[in-house]
Amino acid sequence: MMKENPLVSLELFAEVPSATLDALWKAGRVRSLHKKYILIHAQEQVGFVAVQLSGKSIVYNLTHDGRRKIIFILGKGAILNERILGKGGSSLFCEILESSHIFVVPVAALLGLMEQDFALARAVLVAQEKKIWRMAHQLKNTMGSIYMERKLAAKLWKLARDFGVPVQEGIEIDIYLPITLLADMLGAPRETTSRICGMLAEAGLITIRKKRIIVTAPDRMAHFYKTGDMS
Repeated sequence: MMKENPLVSLELFAEVPSATLDALWKAGRVRSLHKKYILIHAQEQVGFVAVQLSGKSIVYNLTHDGRRKIIFILGKGAILNERILGKGGSSLFCEILESSHIFVVPVAALLGLMEQDFALARAVLVAQEKKIWRMAHQLKNTMGSIYMERKLAAKLWKLARDFGVPVQEGIEIDIYLPITLLADMLGAPRETTSRICGMLAEAGLITIRKKRIIVTAPDRMAHFYKTGDMS
């Protein structure tokens, strides 16, 4: 286990007293997990709550025809479970996207500390509420009236905001993004996704380099996904 308590540095727990975080830290453990490891399986009972300490993970579900549909890409400080209190199994999968450190704590231990300290309970509620808000926003952007290219532009703009690193050409998304992963995010065939990426690149909105994407014009990208106007 890490010598110092990294929970203290997470924005998720910014308002939680250090004594509570120390108790939470002692109740759990850190798991070092590799890429493609499935931490949470849909339909399985999950007896722990997981918090991302480093790296990134994806939360997804499977469509009726067995294709993966990515719902979230989550980074440092995110709660990876979509269900904490429910007695049923998880409805979603959580897979490690890149080598990560994950803090896991038994559900019973977390709930006991939440009962003792409302600040911790509030932090968990706020985190889950943000996920619901993001889900509602995504549903709005996946209505049939918005074209696929605008859907992908919206997702890339959001990733640049959440995981962007400033570079000379614009904002580089600090995630390895092969076409297959983008297709799973978009819910579209690989060929369609590749064509849309080419269109966005030709329009000067993105640059693709070794499966890394640079959003070269964030303001234009935002204007495009909201209005459909590339000018």
